[in-house]
Amino acid sequence: QLQLVESGGGLVQAGGSLRLSCAASGFTLDYYAIGWFRRAPGKEREGVSCIRGSGNILMYADSVKGRFTISRDIANNTVYLQMNSLKPEDTAVYYCAAWRSEGVCALTSQSFGNWGQGTQVTVAS
Repeated sequence: QLQLVESGGGLVQAGGSLRLSCAASGFTLDYYAIGWFRRAPGKEREGVSCIRGSGNILMYADSVKGRFTISRDIANNTVYLQMNSLKPEDTAVYYCAAWRSEGVCALTSQSFGNWGQGTQVTVAS
């Protein structure tokens, strides 16, 4: 039973920080890419970041590069998204997803077959 559970969302003022967690169970991060995606009201889902279990490939959307950092803890089977310098346009439901890929990452949601339920991030102006 493969399961992903996001946590860490909430309400924060512009310029503040949050750290999201994606706890994986039923599988190990080895051989998988883990992606973070977000969907704002009335907008399409956007790829935010991706990391392989090995940590040797990292990807970021241009809109978050330099502000967000993705990392993983193999021992705890968890992937994190540290979000700094948050802006109102970062407001969205954030999802993590898993893709059993062969050594690559992607920011396209169609590549990922297993999804968490999401966590709400709201950035006040």
